Amino acid sequence: MQAGTTVTRADPGQKFAALNGGSQVDEDCLPFAPGSFDLVVSAGVLDTVGDLPGALAQIKRSLRPDGLFLAAFTGGATLSTLRQVLRDAEAEQPVARIHPQIDVRSAGDLLVRAGFALPVAVTETLTVRYGDIFRLLSDLRGMAATNIMPARRPLRRDTLARAARLFAERADPDGRTPERFDIVYLTGWAPAPSQPKPAKRGSGTASLAQLLDRQA
Repeated sequence: MQAGTTVTRADPGQKFAALNGGSQVDEDCLPFAPGSFDLVVSAGVLDTVGDLPGALAQIKRSLRPDGLFLAAFTGGATLSTLRQVLRDAEAEQPVARIHPQIDVRSAGDLLVRAGFALPVAVTETLTVRYGDIFRLLSDLRGMAATNIMPARRPLRRDTLARAARLFAERADPDGRTPERFDIVYLTGWAPAPSQPKPAKRGSGTASLAQLLDRQA
């Protein structure tokens, strides 16, 4: 770390914050003054925020001009296999057991809405293969990524048994079932006069069609 750098650690979980010598804060209710930081990094939590547009607006507000915001969280089609087998296991009375996921296009739109300059949103898909559904659920508990919705209904043993069987039926020949994790990455800058600006609409002097024809 560069000499003179000050790092403020914050986490929505009180125990996680204490372990890292930080403060417990909610992302959509930040206690920081405007222009407090040159860099804000959010790792693995924005998908669980109740008011994500508000959280992004507050993060942008806490940055100094030309300050950088970096974030990564699971979104898109994450846990699509688990979501499907739980839905099939409760076919008669399906229950929402996984919170809604943010796709990369919506994430980019939210960056623009929050007022970030030069916004970028990209996604990376990872596939993790599990020997059974219980190892997957154990990983989710370890990540603090289990059901966070306020109206939760306990998962009955017979439902879990059906879900485990359906999960196993989706296994590859080696007996492992693939699960999907989409990691959404966000980059945005607090606006500043020194930043590059897009050219005015209609000011271009080259034709994209002509350039493509030359390369063909």
